[in-house]
Amino acid sequence: MTAPLLIGIDLGTGSSKGVLTDAAGQVLATAVRHRPRSMSMPHPGWAEVDAEAVWWGDVTAIAAELTAAAQDAPVAAVCVSGVGPCLVLCDEQDNPVRPAILYGVDMRATEEIAELTDRYGADEVLRRTGTPITSQAVGPKALWVRRREPQVWDRATRWYNSSSYVVRKLTGEYVLDHHTASQSVPLYDLEARRWHQPWYDEIMAGLPAPRLAWSAEVVGTVTPAAAEATGLPVGTPVCAGTVDAWAESVSVGVRAPGDLMLMYGSTMFFVQQLAAVARHPQLWNTAGVAPDTYCLAAGMATSGSLTGWLRELVGDVPFETLVAEAARVPAGSDGLLLLPYFAGERSPIFDPDARGVIAGLTLRHGRGHLFRAVYEGIAYGIRQILELLDTPANPVQRLVAVGGGTQGGLWTKIVSDVTGREQEVPAVTIGASYGDALLAAIGAGLVAPDTDWTRPGEIVRPDPSTATTYDPLYAAYTALYHSTRPQIHHLATLQGRAPC
Repeated sequence: MTAPLLIGIDLGTGSSKGVLTDAAGQVLATAVRHRPRSMSMPHPGWAEVDAEAVWWGDVTAIAAELTAAAQDAPVAAVCVSGVGPCLVLCDEQDNPVRPAILYGVDMRATEEIAELTDRYGADEVLRRTGTPITSQAVGPKALWVRRREPQVWDRATRWYNSSSYVVRKLTGEYVLDHHTASQSVPLYDLEARRWHQPWYDEIMAGLPAPRLAWSAEVVGTVTPAAAEATGLPVGTPVCAGTVDAWAESVSVGVRAPGDLMLMYGSTMFFVQQLAAVARHPQLWNTAGVAPDTYCLAAGMATSGSLTGWLRELVGDVPFETLVAEAARVPAGSDGLLLLPYFAGERSPIFDPDARGVIAGLTLRHGRGHLFRAVYEGIAYGIRQILELLDTPANPVQRLVAVGGGTQGGLWTKIVSDVTGREQEVPAVTIGASYGDALLAAIGAGLVAPDTDWTRPGEIVRPDPSTATTYDPLYAAYTALYHSTRPQIHHLATLQGRAPC
């Protein structure tokens, strides 16, 4: 009898990826859909996606390709992850009533964030949800739609994240995984592991709460309509799934307390595994993907997207050329310092009106200096966040680096030099879709819940001699934001804010 296979699909910011594996983690096929222009920014501070065309369209194409690659082998389970937390509002027929509002890169609901924080109290929000109300939260964005687009809200009957929207399309089930729910601040009680009904009812105003499930839990099966759209066999089990960064942490074995994943992507993201709940006003405390687990998390607003912007700015020079030029520039970029707040910033300052700053420019600086300064500026931001995550109560004992930015070596080397920390780069970093396949294998009962498919790779070690350069520049980086904050806020006002 042919051994059963697993399908994992991840919905990213600029592309969606899928993988077909066996129960031992061997990759049998992959599929990718690139869509770099799919995110829309119709106003400053807004970030949206057409959930039906982009997310469901990618899933149908990728699932059909991977199902065909499986040939006659049975598909034991499917699991989907995606960007999040997002707000996808749908009508009774599960048609989106407006574009999906994305996670923390969408900063439209600043007034609602302040209002909800004031109404419930910052200390009480932190105590109950583990996380302050920020641009990452779903609650203020829902309130924003209710007030600014009441005719849209009146048509909505359910709400989803990117992954739970796909689960609904595949199975007809209205369900959300505990981890994503814990990021849907302030709707979820972190320690009680359930919706906090008083706040939920007040904010979501008539929308029923999704059933809660753990990420690897089978929550339904593929319907005949979904089978026709995707090629997946009718009755194929579907797991709850989760947010992409947490699926990626599963893919590289970041599962034990003290493990931390640093994800180099369009944005920089951090996931630290904890032994127990820990609260910090500048970080996100969340449920993990498995029962009885917790995480601390943080995210920067730009990283890989900033390198892409610079590449276009200097004439679409080959990326390898820019990296080579940056590698020839000495540590510290000859006194060039960059604040990477080109789309506001999430952790640790949570300032939607922050803006990019390039300080110290002279006529002798070239594009190699500027490219290296981008890498270094992001590295300084990483150092700020790591200093918040690494505490005596929850020390960071192992740092695992993943994502496209780990390729080539220069960026990871700069980050290790700036932070003074070793980074493990797994031999294969397929991404969140690989973690989804492992969650599917766990949900189907093919492997134990603590299974790790990771293969060890290289270790990036810091060069101690760079500390004399980077330590003072890091201090200058921290001071630069505070000293320029009034000016950049004024410039943000001149640039225009999202309509209120």
